[in-house]
Amino acid sequence: MPFVELDTSLPAGRVPAGLEKRLCAATAAILSKPEDRVNVTVRSGLAMVVNGSAEPSAQLLVSSIGVVGTAEENRGHSARFFEFLTKELDLAEDRCDLVPPGPLTPWACGQPTLRVVV
Repeated sequence: MPFVELDTSLPAGRVPAGLEKRLCAATAAILSKPEDRVNVTVRSGLAMVVNGSAEPSAQLLVSSIGVVGTAEENRGHSARFFEFLTKELDLAEDRCDLVPPGPLTPWACGQPTLRVVV
């Protein structure tokens, strides 16, 4: 069951309507998971600094059990998420950060996690 969290400094009015639904569908396609098992949260209007700047930005965290087996798969997933984000949010490439999709161990579900951008 993938969990996807999109944090952005964009005000709610600049976040495209229906973004959460499109992000859910994109996540299902990218990770080869059923759409009805994907959970998406979109938070807008946050105070954020990305790459040392407070200009509009976004960060995507993806957690899922058994999704990534190799670095190559991780690069492929990340590239597709990055393409989705920059297109949907109309942000420059240097204004988006991805927390690469990675395995979420079953014992960690429901526990606080450390967010690390790799």
